[in-house]
Amino acid sequence: MTRDRILEAALRLIGERGVGAVTNRAVAKAAGVSLGSLTYHFPSQSDLLREALQTFVDAEIARITARIATLRDANPTPDQAADEVEKAIAEFAHGPEQIANLELHLHAARDPEVQATSARSVEAYDRLATAVLTALGIPDAESHAPAAVALLYGLAVRRLATGDTSATGTADAFRLLLRGALPR
Repeated sequence: MTRDRILEAALRLIGERGVGAVTNRAVAKAAGVSLGSLTYHFPSQSDLLREALQTFVDAEIARITARIATLRDANPTPDQAADEVEKAIAEFAHGPEQIANLELHLHAARDPEVQATSARSVEAYDRLATAVLTALGIPDAESHAPAAVALLYGLAVRRLATGDTSATGTADAFRLLLRGALPR
């Protein structure tokens, strides 16, 4: 579908060259569509960036939600849950889409039209974290979820900054957070 190809091309360009590289001509060329087709689907740059972020987040949430359902059915210990979180992160630890995701969240601080989508995506990650923490019996899971999400975002930035293409250490960091939240 043309719209999907445009969004995939935009994400790839953002991840490879940054938001500034996302011109209509560059995206149209990368997607293999006409400039008119691109502007038909996305009348403004903010529309394109907002939809690109939403597309990434929707796919990511679907992937993580499926993993959480499997995890919840397994009734894991906190250590097992931490290992599963690391495995889930390792699936997308590096690559242009991950870079694009983070870059679009930063861009949202400057573009109010993208900010609402960024906030919705963070809220969705918070809900996923709440589900995991609740399944582990963490009291007041909803209030701890933002710390878990922030930890994972911070580790993503660290991986990208250091060139680490694995998620090694994520489980240990998540275990540390869980130990602080588990009832004593």
